[in-house]
Amino acid sequence: MTLCQVTIDGPAASGKSTVAKLVAQRLGGHYINTGDMYRTVACAVLRRGGDPRNQTEEIAEVLPTLDLGYVLDEGGSLVLMLNGEPVKQEEIRTAEVAAVVSYVARIPAVRYWLRARQRKTVELGTIVMEGRDIGTVILPNASNKFFMTASPEERARRRFAQPGEVPAGATLASVAAEIAERDQMDMNRPVSPLRPAEDAVLIDTDGLTPEQVADRIVDRVEGRA
Repeated sequence: MTLCQVTIDGPAASGKSTVAKLVAQRLGGHYINTGDMYRTVACAVLRRGGDPRNQTEEIAEVLPTLDLGYVLDEGGSLVLMLNGEPVKQEEIRTAEVAAVVSYVARIPAVRYWLRARQRKTVELGTIVMEGRDIGTVILPNASNKFFMTASPEERARRRFAQPGEVPAGATLASVAAEIAERDQMDMNRPVSPLRPAEDAVLIDTDGLTPEQVADRIVDRVEGRA
């Protein structure tokens, strides 16, 4: 298959990560999770004792100390590296990181800093990149753009079912409220707000399995739909 760039955007807990992994596997490409890059920055800030909620300038000063990016290891697998070490999922996918990552992601300096690192991944070949501004900002010239949505109730159920993503004692209602708050922050931030690209294919994932959504995307990319 000809090398291609596939962008999958959408709000929190819309199923982007699971679907993007499946699509990358079926296309023989690399899955790029931009959310993990923001989580890694947030985790680095927390480790330094910072508070992403109210330390915008301090967070910007942390960026020059970070060497973050996706690289291919000796076996050809894609690995997110921070300062020469692989990023561990169990460290960035915690309730503490989830609670502050949206604050980090709305800081213009962070978004500009990560933008170049995300765009650099096109050098790896066929990529499937998911996030919130991929089709609109990071890869605006990609020929295959998708925007995934789901009902608030379905998204809350998905997030609630993800281990490590919600604090102890959380309820479905509280998770739904947190997702709604994240949506407002993402859609109203001054830099790279969450919105579908004008040429994106919209997919409502309610009632669909990840495999069914991946089928739709791959069929479209390969010209069968």
